[in-house]
Amino acid sequence: MVIKAVNGNIFETEAKHIAFAVNTEGYNDSGFAGVVSSKYWPELADCGSHEIGTVLSKKVGDKTFHALVCHSLKKDWGDNQREVIKECFDNIPVDGEEIATIAIGTGFIGMLSGADFRQIACGMHDSKQNIILHSSYTLDAVINCYNEENEKLKPKTKQKKN
Repeated sequence: MVIKAVNGNIFETEAKHIAFAVNTEGYNDSGFAGVVSSKYWPELADCGSHEIGTVLSKKVGDKTFHALVCHSLKKDWGDNQREVIKECFDNIPVDGEEIATIAIGTGFIGMLSGADFRQIACGMHDSKQNIILHSSYTLDAVINCYNEENEKLKPKTKQKKN
């Protein structure tokens, strides 16, 4: 569940865990994953292919980076982004500790490849983890988005005509 939203440098977070998206093909040399690979995790830039839902982790100093394999460069993000993001976050072994993340899918690569941040935010909010969202979105905006998307999923009932 997204427990708070902050507008600050994620690399300066007090959280011990930082999660972000990577692709199934294993080419993670651009976007936020590219920043992580160039500064902290060089082997992530060309780590080889992985299945959707996989979480790759590396501890660097007092932080542990978690690369969430949640989209494909060839097949895009797919129709089940909410479920994939939830699964990825739930698979991070943090033992109740907070996880910092960014607004996954809102960068250049995410937009080009069909990321739907509304669905991604819902997946974060569905997760059992305590997530701190580092972005310009407020917690209220995330909760409103979550409620709106859940409302869309409710079965429509037919109203009786008089």
